Amino acid sequence: MRRYGLIGYPLSHSFSQKYFTEKFSALGIKDCVYENYSLKDISELTSILQSSKDICGLNITIPHKRNILDFVTEATEIVKEIGACNCIHFKDGKRIGYNTDVYGFTESLKPFLKNNHQNALILGTGGASAAVQYALKKMGIGIQYVSRNASESSISYEMLDEPLLSKYSLIINTTPLGMYPNVADCPPIPYQWLSPQHHLFDLVYNPSETTFLRLGKEQGASIQNGADMLVLQAEESWRIWNS
Repeated sequence: MRRYGLIGYPLSHSFSQKYFTEKFSALGIKDCVYENYSLKDISELTSILQSSKDICGLNITIPHKRNILDFVTEATEIVKEIGACNCIHFKDGKRIGYNTDVYGFTESLKPFLKNNHQNALILGTGGASAAVQYALKKMGIGIQYVSRNASESSISYEMLDEPLLSKYSLIINTTPLGMYPNVADCPPIPYQWLSPQHHLFDLVYNPSETTFLRLGKEQGASIQNGADMLVLQAEESWRIWNS
């Protein structure tokens, strides 16, 4: 049996397990299983790896995309550069770290980009934000981090004003704000200054239209959730595991 799985916390509404289980069934693959490993502390992974010698690949989600690096024996250049990993391939005794978020985000965003989308606000500074920053820089798009507290690398939500919102017409939410069941939550940006020139991308996919996206749409902005990105990164993970 080839065993795959998802590491994160919490995992009560995981996309990956359902997606891969249905994929195995549709393709008639009977020797593969995909399981959820809900780990509050990444140290719990040690016992899983010891008891499940047939693990061939893992996906990693919030909040472990950074601290999973302690468990990889090799990493791609992207992982080394951004310090975040969301896919591990177990091969020849090695645990090789990849980041498929970069690919998934890039390919899902491209169809929505317009000429005026030259600068982007990245809401949040976690592991997913690192992949988004890397992807945007590769596309030649300027970035500005936004977080609850200002720092050397980010501004605070309170610092967002109309001129800034006018300059940064691409807004990416990499935080879990608005994710089910806390669907009323949203990043505290000044939505009244959004316009049809803006595009809002929420990495959250459940619900399909978060409060962040709904408030943007009400101002005429184009919107997208993280569903297409998830499918793309899942397929990239499957390609890596079978390479």
